[in-house]
Order: sequence, then structure tokens, then C-alpha cells
Amino acid sequence: MKLWGGRFETGPSKIFEQFSGSLHFDRKLVLADTEGSQAFARALAKQGIVTPGECDLLVQAFGQIATEAQNPNYFDRAEDEDVHTFVIRKLKEKVGPLSDKIHTGRSRNEQVSLDIRLYLRTCADALLADLTELLSALLALARKYPDAVIPGYTHLRRAQAVLWPHYLLAYFEMFARDFERMEQARARINVLPLGSGALAGSGFGFDRLEMARDLNFPEITRNSMDVAADRDFGLDFLYASSMVMLHLSRLAEDWILYSSEEFGWMTLGDGVTSGSSLMPQKKNPDSLELIRGKSGRVFGDLTSLFITMKGLPMTYNRDMQEDKESLFDAFHQASGSLSMAKAVAESVALNPAVPRAAAEESWVVATDLAEELARSGVPFHRAHQLVGQLVLESVKSGKRPSDWDGASLAAFAPEFKPEMARLFSPVEGMKTRELPGGTGPHAVAAALDDAQDRLNALTRRAAVA
Repeated sequence: MKLWGGRFETGPSKIFEQFSGSLHFDRKLVLADTEGSQAFARALAKQGIVTPGECDLLVQAFGQIATEAQNPNYFDRAEDEDVHTFVIRKLKEKVGPLSDKIHTGRSRNEQVSLDIRLYLRTCADALLADLTELLSALLALARKYPDAVIPGYTHLRRAQAVLWPHYLLAYFEMFARDFERMEQARARINVLPLGSGALAGSGFGFDRLEMARDLNFPEITRNSMDVAADRDFGLDFLYASSMVMLHLSRLAEDWILYSSEEFGWMTLGDGVTSGSSLMPQKKNPDSLELIRGKSGRVFGDLTSLFITMKGLPMTYNRDMQEDKESLFDAFHQASGSLSMAKAVAESVALNPAVPRAAAEESWVVATDLAEELARSGVPFHRAHQLVGQLVLESVKSGKRPSDWDGASLAAFAPEFKPEMARLFSPVEGMKTRELPGGTGPHAVAAALDDAQDRLNALTRRAAVA
């Protein structure tokens, strides 16, 4: 069954049908297609194109199709061009010739846009909920070890000491921004295209605002040509999903390192790790490696649609059929990865003594000493040189920071005061960093409370999206 054909003397060739068919992937839109078609049937009734009784029959039939589509075998042996022709065929089986009226004043171009928007709106809601669950797991892990001291890194070299919760709050900020980006993407998705026709607008007097209310869209699109040409909302969704995966991949990389024997900071639960078929001792962080690997798939999904759209003339072109698999895949990978990351976070056991020892034996206190000299009146450039010389001497002689005391420090250079030796403990230096956003204990405690309040607000927003 085709939704077109009068213009043609013969049907499409078998190879073209096979090449152009999309039912094997766009069947995921079946629930969106039936929901949108129910709303359109009601709009047809308002225009007198179908009677109230016919509208009821159409709405009921679409509901039956949606219910039947829950059967995983529902599409077996279907040879329809796409999900839209499949649904119309099923509709005709249920209501007969009445099904021929359902496309009155509606183009498949606007129908596809609506279906994708309905589908992505649900996907965005699911990812918003997934993000709040991961944020909650990160805060719980932060509060589990509130006083743990770890080295912070630049260039993967020990740089300055920070609190473990401060480190996790950095990822909290990343994923909180991801929540905001996904909300923004959802807002651009959540615009009704119905009434746009193929590209010039519908020739029937539909009340577009009423259709929008029917489908719970807060606004309508403003230009019919733009609707036929537009997949920006899909790119927004893919970009937001890609940023989620970027941050998940960075977190995964950290924890792959930190759970290795070389670092030994943490252990991952048995439920999120796997072993080796040959080496009995192995406990591999496969869950994190898969998250890191799947990020590449989502980045590829974004790139794929970006390149598909870049050279298309106004308005609709069949190239745009290639949008769906990228969108479907990105949602599947992002949602699965967020759930996996939450499970990993819940399984983490930190060994606080190991990162603390790494901080104490290294020169993460160097900046603290230089800043203390600056506070005492030494120009910072001179303070930087003095501490650098102290570090160099220590490296040459094999001294750790704890090997210096007040007397030996003052003897090294007159600018150093004996009381400055307290800063050889990383915990002391962190006490100077109490500005909002810093790693000082009071600043971090306040940041944790603030993060919880923000998470509560995000959770409420996700619930009403």
C-alpha cells in the first residue's frame, strides 16, 4: 500500500523499495504516529471532514494499533514502505474506506516532524530523569567520604590537594549543565508542526493552537517551509546527548585509572566489573570502558546528521530519512550509559588512605607555601622562585614535605617563617581556600548543601517536563 501513486504508470522497482524502505527502523515511531493521528482525527472532525462518530472510530482504531504494537512480533512479515504506511494499512483493516480520509490536509512531511518530536520529547524526559539519578548517586558518594583528601591533577601530574567531595562536585556541575542543555533541547523539540502541510501550509482551516493543546505542545511552529526543512531540534538533542557522553567518558577515564593497581584509590563492585577468560586475578572495569567506548557512537550520531543536513536545499529532501537511526541510537546509548554510571557510582569503595598518602608525599603543597609567602609580603614572583628552589632541593636530596620542620624551613631562606611549616600538611593549605567554589572544608560543605538543593529543584523539573 502506497500513500501516493496516481502520477505513476508503474510502481517502484524492487531494488528501490528495498533501498528506500525504513520500516525496519522507523517502527519505533509507531506510538508517536498513532498519538499524532488521533489528534489529527479530532482536528478533522472540527473541520467537518469526518463526523463525530467517524472520529470516534478513527481514534479507537489508532488506540488499538498502539496497543497491538506492544507485541514484539507485530511487525513480522510487514513489507510496508515505512511506519506511516504500515499504520494506515492497519487502520484500513479496522475501519475500511474511512481510513482514506485521515490524510486530508496532512502531509507526511509534517507528520514525520510531529512523530519525531513526540518521540524525542519522551526521550528527553527519560534522560532528564536519568541525569538526576546519577547526580544523586554522585552526591551520596561525596557525602560518604566527606574528609577524604586526594591530589588534584593537571597534565595528569599531582598539582594541588582537594577534598574528595570537591572533586565529585566538579562532575556534578558538568552533569547539571547537561540537564540544562537537555531541557533546552526539549523546549525546541516541544513545538507543534501540524498544519504546515508539505511546505506551504495546510489548505484547511485547522486551529493549530487547539491541536497543540491536544498534544500538550506549548507553542506552534512559525513557518511551514522551515518545518519541512528542519531537523535542528534533532541536532540539539544529539548535541545534548553527546555532551552527556563526553562527561561520562571523562568520569569513566578517571575511575578506570583510580581503580587500577597503579593508583589503588578505589575498588569497583563485582556487579560492574568482569574477569578474564585466561588470567584468574583480573577484575576489569568493563562497565566504564564500555561507557567510554559508547561515547564515540553518540558523537558519530551527531556528526552523521550534521553532515546529512549541511548541503540540503529547501525544503524536504529524502536524505532526511537518515535522521532516525542516529536519534534512536543516541538515546539508547546515552540512557544506558547514565544508568550504568549510576550503578558504578553506587558500587565505588574509596580507600582514603591511599590518595591522602599520595598528596602528602608529593609537592601539592607548593602553591600553599608560595601564597603564604605572598601574604607575608614577599612578591609572588620571588615567592614562586623560593618554593621552586625548595622543591628542587627536596627532589635532589630525596626529602618529602613532611621531612621539613620549622627550623629547617627557616634556615633554607630567611623569607620562610617557622610557622609556615604547618602548610606541609595538605589539609592546612586547603583551609585557605574557603572562597565559594574552592576546596576549603567549609566551602565544600556549603557547596554540597547547595548541590542538594539544586538537585531537588532539577528533580522537580524533570517530573513535570
